[in-house]
Amino acid sequence: MSLEPGLYVAATPIGNLKDITLRVLEALQGADVILCEDTRVTAKLLGGHGIKAVLRPYHDHNAAQMRPEVLERLQDGARIVLVSDAGTPLISDPGYKLVRAVRDAGLPVFTLPGPSAMVAALSIAGAPTDRFLFAGFLPPKSGARQSALRELVTIDATLVFYESGPRLAASLADMAAVLGDRRAAVARELTKLHEEVVEGGLAELAARYADTPPKGEIVVVVHPPEVAAPAAAD
Repeated sequence: MSLEPGLYVAATPIGNLKDITLRVLEALQGADVILCEDTRVTAKLLGGHGIKAVLRPYHDHNAAQMRPEVLERLQDGARIVLVSDAGTPLISDPGYKLVRAVRDAGLPVFTLPGPSAMVAALSIAGAPTDRFLFAGFLPPKSGARQSALRELVTIDATLVFYESGPRLAASLADMAAVLGDRRAAVARELTKLHEEVVEGGLAELAARYADTPPKGEIVVVVHPPEVAAPAAAD
């Protein structure tokens, strides 16, 4: 397949290497360069599919220096693929400023959709999905975390967060304190061998993980606030 020149934003597996689309494989094979968070992680993905390619790191620490180079190559007709370590780029991963700069320059940007931990967790958590808000990672310190959560209290939608294992219990406890003891689900290691979804109240879940922080990638799905039933007429 001959790729058109432009920037390709490509989703990669969040765990199982088979969860990759044919279009993404074609783009990875036909790219002049692949921009990735960690070249070692992307090299493993490419090796699993027998692909050899030129890899360049693109992350928060070098993005400002890399963007002019990437724009210059795109203006010269290059075919560049942007990937994250797992899932869909720009979803709590670097890339927004690059896509904005490429579009502002009048150059093409193509999406190659695929896996996203947020969508995967929503699809199996059993929470309402007609309205949801993705809040990404909460601040690491409790005070700032509770402040961020207070901004979400009145939102009538399912809330979705990413979190790390060591901070999970503390985050769940702060959610219970600020949001109330809502029903929630902790989705862990999605698409991998030890995939699990644990449901319960936020306080119950905080207690569950207090002594045994889980390993792996974690998504927390919190149900919307319950609407009180209207008072009966006299």
